[in-house]
Amino acid sequence: MRQTPTNDDVISTREAAERLGVALRTVQLWVESGVLPAWKTAGGHRRIARSAVEKLLAERQAAINVPARGRAGAEAAPAAARAADARFRMLVVEDEPDLLRLFTLMIEGWGLPITLTTANNGFEALLRIGEQRPDLLVTDLNMPGMDGFRMIRSLRGPGSGFADLELVVVTALGPQDIEDRGGLPEGVRVFTKPVPFSELERLVRQRLDRRQAA
Repeated sequence: MRQTPTNDDVISTREAAERLGVALRTVQLWVESGVLPAWKTAGGHRRIARSAVEKLLAERQAAINVPARGRAGAEAAPAAARAADARFRMLVVEDEPDLLRLFTLMIEGWGLPITLTTANNGFEALLRIGEQRPDLLVTDLNMPGMDGFRMIRSLRGPGSGFADLELVVVTALGPQDIEDRGGLPEGVRVFTKPVPFSELERLVRQRLDRRQAA
C-alpha cells in the first residue's frame, strides 16, 4: 500500500525556492517542465517531495562544484563575481560532446566578454537557466531526455518569466521536419548545421554594441 507523505516529507514551492537559493518563479518553471516532480493538494497548492529537492540540490552542487549558498550568500557575492555578471551570458545546449567542445573553442576565440555555460540536454539547460538567466540561448533540437522542442515550449509557456529570452536554434532538421514536430514559437531564429559560427559571432557583437550604447 502506498503511504501518504507526511508534512515532514513535503515542502511548498516557496520553501523549495529558499532551500535551492533560486527565485520562486524558477521553481515553478522546473515543476511545470518536469525537472522537479510535484503534485497538487486538494486545495490546489503545489507540494514537492523534500527528497526530490535535496537530490536536485546535490546535483546542482556537483555540477558547479561549489558549496550551496542561500539567497543572502548570493547577494553578498564579492566584487569579482559582480563584475562577471556584467559579461554577456551565453548558454549553449548540445548533446554531441565534440560539437560542444567546438562551440567552446570557437566562442572563446572571439575574444569577447562572454560568460559561456553549456548543457547536454533541455533538462540540464533549465537548471542552468534557473541558476542564472542567459542573455542568449543557443540550442540543438534533437537531444536525449528533454529535447529542444520541449525545453523551448517550457520557456515560452504562459507565465514562464522567460518569454523574452533570446533563443537561437542550430539544428540538422529541415523546416518541414520542424513543422512535423509541432514547429517552434514565433521569434525563434533557426540556423541549419553545420554551425554558422560567423553568424553567431555577428549576433553576439550586435548585442554587445547595443548594450554599450544603452
